[in-house]
Parts: sequence; structure tokens; C-alpha cells
Amino acid sequence: MAEAKDPLRYFRVEARELVDQISAGVLDLDQRPGPEPVAMLLRVAHTLKGAARVVKQKEIADHAHAFEEILVPHRGDAAGPLAAGEMRELLRLNDAIAACVGLMEKPPAAPQTEKTPERAPEVKREEITKPAPADLDELLDAIGETNTRMAPLRVGCSTVERLHRSAENLADQLRVGRGGAAATRAAAERLAGELGSAGRRFTDAVDQIERELEDVRARAEGLRLVPVSSVFTTLRRAVRDAAEAEGKRVRFEARGAGLRMGAHLLSPVSGGFLHVVRNAVVHGIEPATERAAAGKPAEGTITVEVERRGRFALFRCVDDGRGFDLDALRRTAEARGLLAAGSEPPDSDQLLGLVLHGGISTSPSVTEVAGRGIGMDAVREVAAQLDGEVRVHSTPGRGATVELIFPLALLAMTGLNVEAAGTVATLPLDVVRACVRLSPEEAAAAAISGRIVYDGSAAPFLPLAEALYTGSTVPDSPGIGAAVVVNGTSGTFAIGVDRLAGTSGLVARPLPELAPASAVVGSVSVDADGNPRLVLDPQGLADEVFRGEKAGARPVAATVAAPLPILVVDDSLTTRMLERSILESAGYEVDLAASGEEGLEKARARRYGLFLTDIDMPGIDGFTFVERTRADPKLAVVPAILVSSRASAADRDRGRAAGASAYVVKGEFDQELLLNHIRRLVVRS
Repeated sequence: MAEAKDPLRYFRVEARELVDQISAGVLDLDQRPGPEPVAMLLRVAHTLKGAARVVKQKEIADHAHAFEEILVPHRGDAAGPLAAGEMRELLRLNDAIAACVGLMEKPPAAPQTEKTPERAPEVKREEITKPAPADLDELLDAIGETNTRMAPLRVGCSTVERLHRSAENLADQLRVGRGGAAATRAAAERLAGELGSAGRRFTDAVDQIERELEDVRARAEGLRLVPVSSVFTTLRRAVRDAAEAEGKRVRFEARGAGLRMGAHLLSPVSGGFLHVVRNAVVHGIEPATERAAAGKPAEGTITVEVERRGRFALFRCVDDGRGFDLDALRRTAEARGLLAAGSEPPDSDQLLGLVLHGGISTSPSVTEVAGRGIGMDAVREVAAQLDGEVRVHSTPGRGATVELIFPLALLAMTGLNVEAAGTVATLPLDVVRACVRLSPEEAAAAAISGRIVYDGSAAPFLPLAEALYTGSTVPDSPGIGAAVVVNGTSGTFAIGVDRLAGTSGLVARPLPELAPASAVVGSVSVDADGNPRLVLDPQGLADEVFRGEKAGARPVAATVAAPLPILVVDDSLTTRMLERSILESAGYEVDLAASGEEGLEKARARRYGLFLTDIDMPGIDGFTFVERTRADPKLAVVPAILVSSRASAADRDRGRAAGASAYVVKGEFDQELLLNHIRRLVVRS
């Protein structure tokens, strides 16, 4: 019945998707001519034409056919690019098709009669297709409530399993008893079998329900969130139209399309950034002749980037144009009374701040796309609406940047689940560079030095438990078992966790206003059991780690002994400096000696935790150095490692005979192998 009343019900959905593909495809073809975008557009236009004819939408079908006629001569590798007039006609047809589809978005209501009360059934049908945010929130809350019911079922599974074991024990006891208990024994065995079968069915059912509920949750959250890429086509078209109106060549680039956020955020941001990109074309990008004189390519570039920073979203527009005309801004501001004539000249930041006030424009005339001074004011209003802020930067002759930063209500992401001191938290997976297993010795050295060696360099390190429990006692834990290496805006750093708990998809929500948390916590999600889980803020973690880095290494804990210094003995300056760099990066204090004689002198003057010595040195060689330290009761307790280019079995045997604890061949040098030897052998204070 619904299809009979509304024959366009499914066509509207399909047509909207096809129009979006055509809009993006035309802009792709404009910037990257070639057979592939032409072939894609022909396929999509042909599909739209056929569907429109089926539902008797002749105007759309005719527009799609005209669209095809323009593209057909340009199929194949030998075809040349479209002429400017052909591209304008494609854009005109695209707009005409989009307008026709837009008129169908709200189908007419059923005709009114005296016996039929006034109602709007078609509007209700549209609400089902595009649920309201409030309805989706209620759905998500209901799913969350259902998830909380899973915990008792899990307990029930454990209970059944316990009863199963009890029944098996009973059967075993009866099996060794008197023969008269055969019937009882058989009954107990049947009970054990039935309980086992029921327990397995119970567990399988709970697992299946959990999987299905998680899938429903993911789908529902997906309805609530929209990919950022949905606004890029509109911005790209705005750049193209403004460039054509100004007679300029401008390329549009977009980054961060995979991020998803609420449609109620994207809609105003899209509207505000339309003004930003148009202003960038009109005020920023220079004409081709002016760009050539400045040594720039004739085609300007406008880049829109979107990224997540903790619980905030950042929209950034960057152009490679001339930058803001600060002198013109100063004159306009003085003319409008925003700056007193003859007063102390404002600096560039103050002048750029004035751009956000309505009516400030440096355009000499009013055009269709600029000159009224309302563009940046519109962005400021969007920021105020979203409780965010706008930042403007400009470099004369090189371009300008406009940033819009605002808090996120919901954000979909994939996270790495970690545990530290009994707390399970999630770190956004897109900032994780690597995960490294740590031995107890490695974890202790990293905690003491505040650094960890990764990819040939030393990265700042902080146990996550210290960041989570700042100012309070850290609960007991099994100890750090892994380091998560993170790419931060301030550089690479690492956090220590007790264990890694896999990855999961999640939707992060803001923390309640009355729930104070550490700065390293950015938001919260809900796990499969309906329990809240902390979502870590990468920027907050970076601030905490690098704050400790600037303050210096943390004091050594009373329960962990610091390693004693290491003495490196080698006549090669290059080798000495390389080994010192490796050891200091791993958190060790290092002294150097350029000969065996100097090494013995230093070894007797200071207490060391390890000797690292070359073999082939003038005077006292490495074998002799080790032998003499083994013969000295005070030095014999200090382990020694021989590092040499000699690789023969005889040399290795001689090293062991001299008393060396390890032998490393330079030609087979492995930094991690050397550090493992050192961590195992070094004497601690």
C-alpha cells in the first residue's frame, strides 16, 4: 500500500545518492581530466536516467541524457579534455538534476476530503527514513539498558558451569562406591550431561546476543553520525564557482574525510566554511600573472583539513595566496572607528582579530562572492553557536589559515583498549604508532629514566597509571608489560600500560560537567556490558608527558634501584660516541675511556655497574682489561661485555676465559641484543 501511495519512495533515496556521486564526479573531472572519471560519470548518469524513466520523471531523465551526450565524445584514452563551455554545461545540468530531486524530497500530502481528517502521512514516512537525533538518542539509550542486562546472564553461565562440575564430582564419588548406587550414579551422570549441554547452549546464546547487540549499537551510532566527506563536495563546488567568477585557476584538496561526527555540527560548519573558501579564492589566491611574478605556480591551492584533537574537532582552511592585506585592514578598521586614528599601531594578531568583526572587508568592490564583509563574521557566529573558537593566521606572500575548533558531542572511532592499575581505558587507534612488549627490567629502566628506545631514538615515557592517578595513590598492579608509542602534535612519546586488551569500535561522548577527570581523559564510551570506559585524550597525554620531560627525570622510586653508570672503553671516537648515544637513550649514565689504561684508572676511581670494552686497542687490549678487572676484588663484581670486530670461535673462547659475561660482534651488531645483555647484567645501586 505504501508503494502505491508513494511510487517515488525508493527513487528519492537512490536519486539523492546518484546526484551526490555526479556532483563529486564532475568536480573530479574538472581537476583531473581523464577516461576514468568520464566512464564513472557515464555509468552514474545512465543509471539515473533509467531509474527516472521507470518512475516517469521525464525532466530528470532528459537532463541525464543531455549529461551523457556531453561526455560520450570524451570516452577512451585518446579523447581530449572537456572544453570550458562543456564543463559549465555539465555543472548546469548537475544543478538542474539536483533541483528536481530536491523538489521530491517532501512528497505532497494525501488529498483532503470531508471524511478524512487533516494529517501528513508522507512526512512521517520521511522521518522514518531520516530519524531525528532525539529518536536515535532514545534508541541508543535503550540498547545501552539492554546491554546492562547481559551481566547477570554471564553470572548465570558461571553458575551453570559450577553446577556442572559439582554433578561430575558427584558422579565420580558414586562411581567408586557400592554397586547398589548404580541408579543414583546414572542419574547423576545424566544430570551432569544435561547441565553441560544447557551451559553450552546458554553460553552460545549469550555470546550471540552480545554480538547482535553490538552490531545494532554500531549501526545505530552510524545513523547518528555523518562522515565529514559529506561537506567536501559542497566546499569544492564553491571553490570552483568562485574561481570561475574571478577568472582564476584554483585546486581544491581535502583531508580527513573518514572522520564522522553529528550532522547537527556539520551543517553549520559547512555553511560557515563556504564563506571561508570563497574568501580564500577572492582575497587570497592571486591572478596567474601575479603568481608567476612571485615564483608560484599559476594554479592556486586551497586545502580543507579536518582532524580530531581529543574531544575537539578542528576544521582548517589553508591557501597559498598572498595572505591578508594588513594595511588595507588597518585603513578599513580606522574608517569604521574600530581603531583610533593616530593611535599606536596594532600588531598583526590584533589586526587579524578584527577580521572576525562584521563589515571588515578589504575587497575594493562588491561582487557575487565577496566584498560585503560578512564572511568571517559568519564563521565567528558558527563558532559561538558550537561553543568553539576561530583562529586566523597569515604570512604575507605565502598564504593564510583559518581554523575553526569546537567540542564534539559524539565521535565514532576505533580504539586500542589498555589496562593500567586496574583501570581499562581506550586510546584512539589513529594516533598509535606501535606497541612494544617490555620485560620487567626494561619497564623499570623506562620508568626511572622517563625514556624508552624506539626506532633508533629515545622517546619520552610515562606510565599511564601515574597520569590517571595524579595526586593520589596508584593502586597495586602486576606492573608495566607494554609501551604504547603515540604520534603526538608535539612529537612521539610512549605510555606504559599493564596489558593490551585489543581494539574495538566505539562512540566517544563528552564527560558529564560534574564529573571532574584527569587532563589525559578526553571523553567516555560505553562498553558491551553497559559500563563507562575512559577515552584518553592524546593531546592531554602529550602535555603530561612533555611537562615531565621539561621538568627532568622523575625521582627514583624507593622500591626500584637505579642502575650504576656504565664505563665504555674504546680507542675509536666514533664507536665511543655511538655506544654512549645508545646507552644514554636507554636511560643509562655513561663514562668514556679512550684506552685500556684510562679505563682501568677510571674503573678504580668510581663505582660502575658494567664495563663495555673493545678488544683491539693499543697498549692494554680488551682481553687484558677484563683479566685485570677480574683479578681486582673490588672490580671483579662488575660484569664486562666485549664488543669487537673479531668473530672467530677462538676469540669468543678467549673472552669467556678472560671473564667476560658477554661477547658482541660489531659486524653482527644488534642494538636491542646489546641492550638486552646490559639490562640483564648491569649492577644496580
